[in-house]
Amino acid sequence: MISIVKDLAAEALFVSSLQPSERPNRRAVEQAVTAMILLHGSDGCAAEVATEFGDHPEMAVRRMHWVHDELAGLVKNAALTA
Repeated sequence: MISIVKDLAAEALFVSSLQPSERPNRRAVEQAVTAMILLHGSDGCAAEVATEFGDHPEMAVRRMHWVHDELAGLVKNAALTA
């Protein structure tokens, strides 16, 4: 179940307008994830990701790496402050 939530968060962050250059904080990432899930739903986020991988695979791979790094950093920081 936890991996499903992680996957959904990754897909939602991927389709958000946040950019790595913005160096978003935890709150911005959480807001973006929530907004995209509310806007697109879980299936819609997955569909948007699939479209980007089909249309721009090289850029999508880079973005997904950033997404996973960003989410891993949030989890790590949350564990350190707990």
